[in-house]
Amino acid sequence: MNSMHLSAQLFNFVTIAYFGAMVVFFIYLASRSKTVALIATVLVYLGFIAHTAAIGLRWYASYQLPGTVGHAPLSNLYESVVFFSWTIPLIYILMDFKYRQRAVGAFVIPFAFLGMTWAQLKLDKNIEPLVPALQSNWLTYHVVTCFLGYAAFAVACGVSIMYLIKVGKEEQNSGNSPAGGIVGLFPAAKVLDDINYKAIMVGFPLLSLGIITGAAWANYAWGTYWSWDPKETWSLIVWFIYAAFLHARFTRGWVGKKAAWLSIIGFAATIFCYLGVNLVLSGLHSYGG
Repeated sequence: MNSMHLSAQLFNFVTIAYFGAMVVFFIYLASRSKTVALIATVLVYLGFIAHTAAIGLRWYASYQLPGTVGHAPLSNLYESVVFFSWTIPLIYILMDFKYRQRAVGAFVIPFAFLGMTWAQLKLDKNIEPLVPALQSNWLTYHVVTCFLGYAAFAVACGVSIMYLIKVGKEEQNSGNSPAGGIVGLFPAAKVLDDINYKAIMVGFPLLSLGIITGAAWANYAWGTYWSWDPKETWSLIVWFIYAAFLHARFTRGWVGKKAAWLSIIGFAATIFCYLGVNLVLSGLHSYGG
C-alpha cells in the first residue's frame, strides 16, 4: 500500500473517529457518565493522532509523485480544509488540558467532523504541481498561523453557543434554580465566558501573524505587500471584529451575551473569509478552489 493510499484510508478513519466522538459527547450530555466522556475524549485523541499521521503521509507522497515538487499539504482547498479540521481538535485538546470541561467537545468537535466530511465527499483529493506563487516557504508560515487562529475562533464560537444556551435556560428559570437536564452538564457561565476570551486571546495574535506573513508572501510573489484583494479585505474585517472584541473586553468590561454574540459573528466572518471568498469572489486567492 503506497503512502497516498494509506493517507486516504487514514483520513476516512479520522472522519469516522470525529463522528464517533461527536455522537458520544452528545450521549455524555444525556447520560452524565464520566466513562462516556472518557470514551469520547479517547476517540478525539485517536482521530487526532491518525489525522497527524495522514497529513504526514500526504506530505511524503508529494515527494514521490512524478512531475510534482514535494511540499507541505496546504496548497489547495482539499488540503486546507483537512488541515483546518486538524487544528480544531489540536486547540480543543490544549483547552481540555486546562479546563477539563468535556461537554465543550459536543460543540467543538462537530466543526472538525463537518470539515472532514466535506473534504472527503466533495473536494478533489489529487496532489497537483504548485503554481509559481505557491512555491515558497511563506505558504507554510502563512497557512499554519492563519488556521491555528481560525481553530481558536472555532473553539470560541462553540463555547459561546453553549454560553447563550446556558444563560437562556437560567433566565427561563428566572434565576430561581440552576439549569438542569443536558444544560446542567455545561460548565458554569463564567467558565464558558473565560474560555471564549482565552481562545480569542490565542487566536487573535495568530491571525495577526498570519496577515503579516501573508503580506510578506504577497510581496515575494507579486511585488506588493497589500493589494486589497477580496481575501485580504475580509482578513482585515475579521481582524477588526476580534480587535473590537478584545478592546471592548479591556476598556468596557464586555462579558456575557454581548461577548458571546460578537465571538459567533467573528467566526461567521472567518468562515466567509476562508470559504466564501475562495468559492464566490474572484481574486489572487481564487486558486485555493
